[in-house]
Order: sequence, then C-alpha cells, then structure tokens
Amino acid sequence: SSMRGNPPGTTAESTQPVPLLSYERSDRVDAVTFQTEAMRCERLMYHVGYSILHNDQDCADAVQEALARAWARRGRVEADYFRPWLMRIVINECHTIGRKRRRVVLVDEVEQPAPAFEPPDDRLKQALSAVPEKLKVPLLLHYLEGFSVAEVAQILRIPQGTVKSRLHHARERLRREWEDMKE
Repeated sequence: SSMRGNPPGTTAESTQPVPLLSYERSDRVDAVTFQTEAMRCERLMYHVGYSILHNDQDCADAVQEALARAWARRGRVEADYFRPWLMRIVINECHTIGRKRRRVVLVDEVEQPAPAFEPPDDRLKQALSAVPEKLKVPLLLHYLEGFSVAEVAQILRIPQGTVKSRLHHARERLRREWEDMKE
C-alpha cells in the first residue's frame, strides 16, 4: 500500500498522541501551529514594531503585512525557529514601511495615539526615546520579551558579540539619560 501523504514512519491508521507543536511535513509549521505561535508573539511583534516605527498605525500595518508574508511561507520554516523567523519578517517589514514613510514629506505632524508599550514612568519613557533604534530593539527583545542573546542575534542577523555590545551600550545610554533627568 502507498504511504504517500503521511510523514515517514507513520501510517494513516497511526494513533500516536499529537505533539505540542503539530507538523504537516516533518518539522515544518502547519496552520494550527502558525496560529498558536503567532498569537503568542502578537504583543512582541507590536513592541518591536513600535520601537522601530514610533507610530501605531504603521506598526499595525507592519505586523499585518508580516503575518501575511509569514503565512504564505509557513511551510519553509522549521517549528523550532518560528518565533525568531517571524520577528525577522516583522523587523524587515518595519524597515520597508519606514523607508516608504521617509519618502513622504509630512506638512503637519498629527498627534499619535498611545504606543503599544507604555513605560510606567514618563521619565523612563523619555530616557527610552533617547536610545537609538539599533540599541533599543535588542534591549526590548532581551529584557522585555525574554529572548536569549543567541535568539536576539538570530532575529537581528548579527553576531552574539554584537548583541552583547549593543545591550551594554543601551544600558549605559539609558543610565546616562536617567541620571541627566535627575539633575
């Protein structure tokens, strides 16, 4: 009998328990896994998007477009790398939107709605806003979202040493800004 359509080593009658992450082809992401993991990453996608774009509407557009692109390519990623892969797509989409937005000359700045991540203290918000994007994104991924240095390196496509350096410089910048505000 033909085994086409079933993963290697299984039959249509196989009654093995469904793993926590279910797979269509070996270890690729299926629709259920995609939805579950994307929902888990939703807050993180908005945090990272907002830290890059500083605009809720652009951030929402970037997340929406990133999810659409990820959905179309979901069969190409291994389940173990789904979150870093999805975050890379979000970051790329934010940069694309940012480039497009910079080409448009704004005549009048409109007041922006509240950001996706609102620091509890106005001074912290002010200090964070002074940290450049290339330092702020690793800071948010590592400290706010709990990604390891290795995962941040994978998401941002930079060496782990660079992540550590950027985290160090971000902490220093934050500390200096905080101290300047106290004076």
